[in-house]
Amino acid sequence: MIDEAALLESKALRSSVLDRTDVLDRVRTLSLLPDGTHVTTAMVASYFEVGIKAIRSLVLDHRTELEASGYRVLTGTELSSFKELSGIESRTRSLALFSRRAVLNVAMLLRDSEVARQVRVYLLDMEYLARTQPVENPAHTNRVSLDDRIDHILGKTVVPMFNVLIESSGEHRRELVTLREDIENVERRLCRHHQRISALEGGQPRNKVGASISAMTWQAFEHHIAGLLRSDGCTKVVVRKAQSDRGIDVTGARPTDVRWPSSARS
Repeated sequence: MIDEAALLESKALRSSVLDRTDVLDRVRTLSLLPDGTHVTTAMVASYFEVGIKAIRSLVLDHRTELEASGYRVLTGTELSSFKELSGIESRTRSLALFSRRAVLNVAMLLRDSEVARQVRVYLLDMEYLARTQPVENPAHTNRVSLDDRIDHILGKTVVPMFNVLIESSGEHRRELVTLREDIENVERRLCRHHQRISALEGGQPRNKVGASISAMTWQAFEHHIAGLLRSDGCTKVVVRKAQSDRGIDVTGARPTDVRWPSSARS
């Protein structure tokens, strides 16, 4: 696609699109003199939202090109006749007039105007579309309305862009859901690890037997061991106070008279 700056630099390119004056009204309404054809310097400056000096300076630098596109200055009898025909009341001895083609030419030359920049962008979009559309019947192509071209541009640029944004938004949403599930899984694992560590550190008994043993005094624990020996068939099970370590020894014998000692420390 042609860059906007190309219009500012190429006179040949500007000349090739001078007939597309309809873009002026697409960007902003261009007010005309009562003759319905011409615009004064002040009106051109107002359209582009710049000072009159800027337009006059532009005419000074590009007068020949602008005259070729319809710019002219009326004086003398020609000016008087124009005033009578158009109903303009003016005491000036000369009157600069711009045709619509000349105004479009100004838009392609005026650098310091946002309105002029918008006209150039709009003009290049229309020109690009006209050049890239397949042409089977030139007469039919010339009848294609500008609105249809705008719809085509929107369908090729804006709509696909929104579709991509919507699709990427859905992907981000799915990624967030997956991330949330992963975080919940990690939290559950951390809870399980915490419970295991607490059990290993003695924070909570892991079963009823462990809880019961943990609640015993050392004397009750010795008698509990003695009961277990008896239930295993041991005989001569005795719980007595030890002499050396001030604990209580538990002894018992199998039928073979093998002694099973046990002791606890206070």
